[in-house]
Amino acid sequence: MGGAAVSVRTEPDAVTADEPPAATAKRLRSGAVTGSRWFPYILVLPLALVLWGYIVQPMLATFAESVGENAGDNYSGFFSAGGVARQSLINSILISVASVVLCGVVGVAMAFLLRRFQFPGRGLIEAIILVPAALPPLIGAISFQLLYSETGILPRALQRLFGTEEPVLAVSGIAGVLVVHTFTMYPFFYLAASAALRGLDPSVEEAAYNLGASRLRVWRTVLLPMLTPAMVSGALLVFMTSLASYTAPLLFGVDQTMTMQIYINRTNGDMPLASTYASVLGVVSILFLLAMRWYEGRRSYRSQSKGVASHRREVTNPVGRWLAMVGSLAGVAVLLAPVATIALVAFSRDGSWTTQVIPSEYTTENFSTIFNDPRAFEPIRNSVTISAVATAAIIVVGVLIAYAVRRLRFVGRSLLDIAVMLAWALPGTVVAINLIAAFSTGNAFSFGQVLVATFWIMPLAYFVRFLPMVFRSTSAALAQTDPALEEAARNLGASWPRAFLTVTVRLVLPGVVAGALLAFVHGVGEFVASVLIYTSRTEPISVAINNSMYRFEMGTAAAYGMLQVVLIFVVMLVSGRLENGRTSRSAKEATQWAA
Repeated sequence: MGGAAVSVRTEPDAVTADEPPAATAKRLRSGAVTGSRWFPYILVLPLALVLWGYIVQPMLATFAESVGENAGDNYSGFFSAGGVARQSLINSILISVASVVLCGVVGVAMAFLLRRFQFPGRGLIEAIILVPAALPPLIGAISFQLLYSETGILPRALQRLFGTEEPVLAVSGIAGVLVVHTFTMYPFFYLAASAALRGLDPSVEEAAYNLGASRLRVWRTVLLPMLTPAMVSGALLVFMTSLASYTAPLLFGVDQTMTMQIYINRTNGDMPLASTYASVLGVVSILFLLAMRWYEGRRSYRSQSKGVASHRREVTNPVGRWLAMVGSLAGVAVLLAPVATIALVAFSRDGSWTTQVIPSEYTTENFSTIFNDPRAFEPIRNSVTISAVATAAIIVVGVLIAYAVRRLRFVGRSLLDIAVMLAWALPGTVVAINLIAAFSTGNAFSFGQVLVATFWIMPLAYFVRFLPMVFRSTSAALAQTDPALEEAARNLGASWPRAFLTVTVRLVLPGVVAGALLAFVHGVGEFVASVLIYTSRTEPISVAINNSMYRFEMGTAAAYGMLQVVLIFVVMLVSGRLENGRTSRSAKEATQWAA
């Protein structure tokens, strides 16, 4: 009638008068299972078994290992006053808390400056501010060691400039760890705070100023409360990453941290004590995660105003503009210095850099050796292969779990979400110890085979570590997708698999691709878990970098690192283009199919 449209939803077992008998029979067969109340459990059962077998059960195996024959000695020694274990736990927590504070200050301040002010050099800073996020953890730590340690470029240059006996402004120990953490992790706070400030209504601040509030009070009572969800998100990521940090303590000589002690005890063959460290570290991570979720959920942070997003204010003061330009140039230098250092050392000859400020001899042999020597190229092939295998499994399991949690109704749905959350909360060293404890003997989930010291333990570790990336990105995409499109396809006679693959998957494909490429990138740069479970046949590129450093082959290590950085930048570029190019096309195709 007129231009009105009426939408009628046909139940799966209904028969329409004009429908051919063959189509009716096909639709009834397809709906017999998917339309029943047991369908969610049929889909979820294999997923639940995967999460149980490779995440939860290994955690229980680690705990069982820690409470074995010497359970009392392990835990009493851990919490005894003055013990190495107790001090390692305190150090790890203090380093993580300090990292959260420092990254919060730097990240939020940078977000506020770049979102609220227009000044010379702002565009340049904004273009490269996320460079630290593209550096693998090991490469980031190595670059800072080459730059700022006692044997680094900057302290030696200042020593020669001022004629001092000792390097100037050299960092070491916990201070060096905090410098590395601040530089490599502040993007977590910056991204979250920048997104929050972009949508914050300026009329709220203006109302507070009009009522006589000072700038400090507006920050304390208006801006910071509205930024709480972003701050909690950044704090979670920084705390978890700091607690799991292994490379920075390793390179700056901080032995008394939880991750270092796990590695030391695993290397010494003391699996019960290593399992005790892993169990305690896992509990601390999960408790902090739950505490942050509780803190964020205490109150609502939604603004009731209907204003528009804020605009940047131009810096008009001549002195301010000059200082902003100088600060921008300094910021560019600081942000690009780590990558430039890795590139410089990558072309240096092994053994030529001893007491000089910068390497004295340069060559391209480091790269030619990597590509021409099969043994030197093997770590690159291993990293790509292992990451690709893990990413393929992550896509299948992550997408199905996200679909089950977002679209299906069944008992235990929240437990499925929690199981994935556990994988995200566990540090890499804990994941490695869990898998060692669970698969040092054959069981049903390894098809009776011992996985430790085999190829498959590596992609399994990457699968456990990076599954949440695809799950979260797909879940967010599903939250923005109307389920009526899939229902329309089902009502037109499509089976659930066909409707799922041709409609739902097409709509969420940008989110899936983004999460998958992110998981692949993290797999290529993974080091923390790999160093505990790799063998000579499965040595990844990150372990090859570490081993080259210990052989004092600085040029070779930096060449590996440069290739790793280039690969990650290429994948991130492809990810951005795919995500931008597929969004509109996927939605258009899926809508046309269901129409």
